[in-house]
Amino acid sequence: MNYSYISQLYCPKCGHTYGTSEQHQLCTCGSPLLVDYDLEGIKKHLTTDELTSRESTLWRYHELLPIEEAHHVVSLGEGMTPLIPFQELGKDTSIENLYIKDEGLIPTGTFKARGAAVGVSKAKEVGVKELAMPTNGNAGAAWGLYAARAGITSTIVMPEDAPKITRNEVALSGANLYLVNGLISDAGKIVGKAVKDYNLYDASTLKEPYRIEGKKTMGLEIAEQLNWEMPDVILYPTGGGVGLIGIHKALKELKELGWVKGKLPRLVAVQSRGCAPIVKAWEEGKRESEFWNDSETLAFGINVPKALGDFLVLDAIYETDGCAIAVDDESMLQEQAKVAQMEGNFICPEGAATFAAVRRLRENGWIEQNETVVALNTGAGIKYPDTVQLRPEMLEKDGSIVKADEGLVK
Repeated sequence: MNYSYISQLYCPKCGHTYGTSEQHQLCTCGSPLLVDYDLEGIKKHLTTDELTSRESTLWRYHELLPIEEAHHVVSLGEGMTPLIPFQELGKDTSIENLYIKDEGLIPTGTFKARGAAVGVSKAKEVGVKELAMPTNGNAGAAWGLYAARAGITSTIVMPEDAPKITRNEVALSGANLYLVNGLISDAGKIVGKAVKDYNLYDASTLKEPYRIEGKKTMGLEIAEQLNWEMPDVILYPTGGGVGLIGIHKALKELKELGWVKGKLPRLVAVQSRGCAPIVKAWEEGKRESEFWNDSETLAFGINVPKALGDFLVLDAIYETDGCAIAVDDESMLQEQAKVAQMEGNFICPEGAATFAAVRRLRENGWIEQNETVVALNTGAGIKYPDTVQLRPEMLEKDGSIVKADEGLVK
C-alpha cells in the first residue's frame, strides 16, 4: 500500500495542475496551490478501523498527507490533541454538547506544529536547503524548530512586538531571526524580497502548498474523535485562515471517502474587532477581503490585515452556511478567565475569542441549544504571559500580597 496517495497540485482559481516531486510556490496566476489525492485508491486500501491501531499522531493519516516516502517525515509526536467536553461552560452558554479541541498540548504549544511538521517534511522531500517566512510568532517558532530537526536553514522575520517567548524559540532554534517595526504584512514584504534576492524557499502562509495539509489534520481528528459523525458547528480563530481552509478540505475529503455521516458542519471564522477583514467581506457578501488598516488586537495570532487565501476562507464559510464574527478584546479576556475558572483550562487569547463567539452566537440564536459545537483553542495560554493582567477583583481582600508569616484571614 502507498505511504501517500497524493496525485497532483492544482490551482483553485484557474485549474492549472503541477507535479508533486518538485518545489512549487504559487500558481502562475498568483493563487495558492492545493493538494489532490487519489481518494478512490484510498477507498480500496484503507478503512477507518485500520486507523485505530496506528500511532497516536497526525501521521496515522499518512495516505491523506503529501509525504511520499516515510523516511522524509520530520516529527516531534504532533497531533491527536484531545477533544474535551466543556460541561460547565456549556451550561453557562446553554449549549448541551460544547467541546474544545485543545491544540495547546501539541509540540511548541500551538497548532502551528501541524503545519510545520508536514510543510518541513515535504520541503525536505523536494530538496529544500533554506526556507524563509514572516510570522506573528508561533508559526515562526514551529517552523524554526522543525527546520532545525530536518537540517534545513531557516530565516524568520517577525514584528518586534511579537510575544517574547516565540522570539526566544526562533533564536534558540538557530534560525536567522529578524525583527521588523511593523505588522506581519510588513514582515511579508521583507521575506518576499529576500526570497527573490537569495533564491530561498518561501514558506509564507499558503505560498507553499503543504502547511494546509498539516492543519487539515485537525478536521480529520475531530471527525474520528466524534466516531465519524459531523458536529453541527466548528469555530476557528482566523488570521491567515489556513486552519479553517484545511478543516473544510479535510471534511470534504472524508465525505468523498464515505467515512463520515451527516452534512458538513457550519464553519465560523472568528476575528477581533480590531482586525476583521474576513468578517467585513462576509457581511458584504464578497468573495475576497480588503486590507484592514491600522489593525490592532491582543490576540496577536489573528492580527492579519489581508490573508492571501481569504477567498478560500470565504468559500468555506459560504459552502457550509457558516458565518464570520468579530469579538472585542475585552470579551476575549473575560472568556479566557471564564474558561480557566469553569473548566480549568488556560487557553490562548485566540482560543478565548472562539468561546466569546460561541456565547454571542448562542445568545442571538444562530447556535441552538442541542447542537454539537467544537471550538478550536489554537495554543497554550502560558505562551502569552503578558496578555493576562491580574485585576484587583481577582485577588482576595484589597489586592495586597499576603506575607508568609501573616497567614490567611477568612
